[in-house]
Amino acid sequence: MSDYLMQTYARQPIAFERGEGAWLFDTNGDKYLDALAGVAVNGIGHGHPTLARALCDQAAKLIHTSNLYRIPLQEALAARLCQLSGLSHAFFCNSGAEANEAAIKIARLHGHNNGVDSPAIVVMEKSFHGRTMATLSATGNRKVQAGFEPLVSGFLRVPFGDSAAVEALAAHHKNIVAVLVEPYQGEGGVQIPEANYLAELRRICDEHSWLLMLDEVQTGVARTGTWFAFQHTGVMPDVMTLAKGLGSGVPIGACLARGVAAETFTPGKHGSTFGGGPLACTAALTTLSVMEAEGLREHAARLGQFIRKDLADRLVWQTGVIEIRGQGLMIGIELDRACGELVKMALADKLLINVTNDNVVRLLPPLVMTQADAELLTEKLARLIRTFLG
Repeated sequence: MSDYLMQTYARQPIAFERGEGAWLFDTNGDKYLDALAGVAVNGIGHGHPTLARALCDQAAKLIHTSNLYRIPLQEALAARLCQLSGLSHAFFCNSGAEANEAAIKIARLHGHNNGVDSPAIVVMEKSFHGRTMATLSATGNRKVQAGFEPLVSGFLRVPFGDSAAVEALAAHHKNIVAVLVEPYQGEGGVQIPEANYLAELRRICDEHSWLLMLDEVQTGVARTGTWFAFQHTGVMPDVMTLAKGLGSGVPIGACLARGVAAETFTPGKHGSTFGGGPLACTAALTTLSVMEAEGLREHAARLGQFIRKDLADRLVWQTGVIEIRGQGLMIGIELDRACGELVKMALADKLLINVTNDNVVRLLPPLVMTQADAELLTEKLARLIRTFLG
């Protein structure tokens, strides 16, 4: 471990030097099956030749000019994302936290523009929106917030999946301007709400003239089997945030909006030095193109269904397994006890997984994972879980 890095991560004692598809190779040449994809980032896998060529070609032409000038690749990416989502305008930044900061600023500015002096945003328990001061204040995880008080005010928290709790706030808080929610919670343990949850939130927001803002940083870009998770429901948000899988590892975030939310920012109200630069937009445009050409949305839906069913079949009689759930290639296996030890056990078995919310094994494989890779994943993971639970 380096003596020169701030200790912000409890890193695993391994380093990777190259990758191919759903596989990573460490500095000793050992091969690992990647079921985490850089935490939902490497959707088109590692070392994709189309992306590598596009990045090399663009780097040789132009990497950065700044948003003081038009950036044609940024304009093309905005148009593509708006076509895919049905929203109308995009702002580009460098991460999911920054995208959520933009959404929060849109909500607050929208409130002030409508005479709300202290605008409030409804957020959810067990949510995760980032680690900047505003986004960690919006996050429903006390561990993330501890030590950084005073937190940013203006957030009202209710249980995830409980639309009635959101509606109840309206009677007592006249300063609410928006609801910020993940369609499916990732860091909160791969929580999947009832099918009508977003529709109910949409109805409530419409009745009270609130913005419905969806954090799709983890669920977006084909991860759940549609381009964006809200498309499983037919519900349209006013604001949507993206990052992670959008650039296949090249940092990029996006905040998309429609209607009044898309018109809220004016020159000088928000910005980003690096946001939407030529290299990052090339990465995103190429990622979307590869996903479409290779049918990765449909593949994610099919493969995710196989993984969930095969794990359920392999673990059907295993005590200690509470639930296997997910959508597309966003999958959680909830156990009846803390299971962080499984990460090290899997690493020793040349498998990369993650544990979130203390007792949920989270799988976020590359969308290019093959059927054979998925069968190896379920065999290895089921065996490890059985061993762990005894």
